[in-house]
Amino acid sequence: MKLTLRIWRQRDSRDKGGLVDYPVDISPDASFLEMLDVLNEELTDQGEEPVAFDHDCREGICGMCSLVIDGTPHGPEKATTTCQLHMRKFTDGDTITVEPWRAKAFPVVKDLVVDRTAFDKIIQAGGYITAPTGTAPEAHAVPVPKPDADFAFQAAECIGCGACVAACPNGSGMLFTAAKITHLGLLPQGQPERYSRVAAMLETHDELDFGGCTNTGECTLACPKEIPQDVIGRLNHDLLRAARNRS
Repeated sequence: MKLTLRIWRQRDSRDKGGLVDYPVDISPDASFLEMLDVLNEELTDQGEEPVAFDHDCREGICGMCSLVIDGTPHGPEKATTTCQLHMRKFTDGDTITVEPWRAKAFPVVKDLVVDRTAFDKIIQAGGYITAPTGTAPEAHAVPVPKPDADFAFQAAECIGCGACVAACPNGSGMLFTAAKITHLGLLPQGQPERYSRVAAMLETHDELDFGGCTNTGECTLACPKEIPQDVIGRLNHDLLRAARNRS
């Protein structure tokens, strides 16, 4: 396949940045990140600066491969991370635009790399689970209703990639925050700090320049793990309880 990559190049957060075109010749069986590897090898051989982009496991579970491809976080294939996206989803002769996440809370570090430490700060605001556990209990000794267990595990699938923020017209991180709150809020271990946790995490979310949630639903469409919007309803429920407990 012969393609044209229109890639965002930006030296640092102070640089204005812009799109630069690069021709590539790649197998349709290559992944999107493998294609960027090939491009970078060619740029290095030519004495040019390679394109900076985030990557790690390349197995769809680490959340590092944060790219907006033709205007869609992670690209055109639903429920798929960039590293698991293959070039056969595109057509020979295509021009593909590749950009970083666009959000105030995720400043560009270089090229396609953004700083997502704001997510880490939201997690840190949730604190620790202080419930004493002692020795490991017998299997199934702590009863958890199956619907709660299923929903908790579904929320726990969030990989913190930030696609929800990139897709949201408000730059909100509510789906990520709600997934983390829901995961712990449905399990026995998360009950002691359940309401203080939601208040602290949401307050930190707002302090870090994430936008407000207006329930447009773009976050769930972009999420590679298909985290449902129901988790935001769960967050709102717990936040109201937290406010009532304070009064």
